[in-house]
Amino acid sequence: MELLYVDGQIVVCIKPARVLSTDEPGGLPELVRQALGDPGADIRTVHRLDRVVSGVMVLARTAAAASELSRQVRENEFQKEYLAVLHGTPKTPKGTLTDLLYRDKARRMTMVAREPGKGVQEAVLDYRVLGNAAGLSKVAVQLHTGRTHQIRVQFASRGLPLVGERKYSELDDPCEIALWSHKIGFTHPQTGKRVEFSQEPPCTEPWTLFYTDIRKL
Repeated sequence: MELLYVDGQIVVCIKPARVLSTDEPGGLPELVRQALGDPGADIRTVHRLDRVVSGVMVLARTAAAASELSRQVRENEFQKEYLAVLHGTPKTPKGTLTDLLYRDKARRMTMVAREPGKGVQEAVLDYRVLGNAAGLSKVAVQLHTGRTHQIRVQFASRGLPLVGERKYSELDDPCEIALWSHKIGFTHPQTGKRVEFSQEPPCTEPWTLFYTDIRKL
């Protein structure tokens, strides 16, 4: 467990892949308590990453901090930027993707809807292409909404599945999903100052194909 920042109100860390964001046995809060050496610490999840996704997350250390950070998430004051590697290349080097999505709870999948309806929500993200290599594209993604599996579904529905995608792609990539929580920004719940934390992806496939790009970020 890598901790990037710790104070009395928040903990910023790197969530490993295959770890749940929620507070349960083996979940991220439990791992943070172990890293802090305090099994009774008050550690609260205020935003989530898919289980298979890794990268930067912030957790609250008090009820007040959790309430304030959760408010920022709800009111779109919480900045999230991801890095992803796609099969193929988007039609334009940067743009906005807007879709209507609904959640199929029985299949545990998010689907693109053709028209508004019950349970259908708008999903919006901005992307920019950072590099191309071996038929793949590395993109930066900024979320404007936080729908389940949003990035994965919006790109896959356009024939651009993420490398390592298992749920929304039939391709068999020999790696974890190439989706990384690169940067988060929010107002510190105690000081009121705007703070930002970022971390680069690990030097493993397919990120190594874009190593020079990673150093420039």
